[in-house]
Amino acid sequence: MTIADACLLVACLLPIACAWIAKSRGFGKPRREGGFDNHNPRQWLGNLQGWQARAHAAQMNSFEALPLFIAGVLVAERLQASQSLVDGLALAFVAARVGYIGAYLADRANLRSVLWAIGLACCIAMFFAK
Repeated sequence: MTIADACLLVACLLPIACAWIAKSRGFGKPRREGGFDNHNPRQWLGNLQGWQARAHAAQMNSFEALPLFIAGVLVAERLQASQSLVDGLALAFVAARVGYIGAYLADRANLRSVLWAIGLACCIAMFFAK
């Protein structure tokens, strides 16, 4: 397994981590007291406020970012691009996404946008890696 392949797994787990963060204040509480509602999770998530709502939004965006990242890694490896370059771009993508999630939780919109763009650039660069 290459570093880029390991980054694929990490990137696939990031949305799940965001979901856990979004739901964390509702764990252990009864539904009637605002606890997580597993019978109607989408409605419950839709009513979140503050950092929890931002964690849910980061989860959704993390899922949206996955296809291009997965495709970028697979195309770069199929084209036999320099593995160290692909690994570096994959690590940079994961670092940007972790930073993106942190910026989203901290409500740092401009930083979040910059980190999103860096992640996107990493994905696009993999399609042209040699």
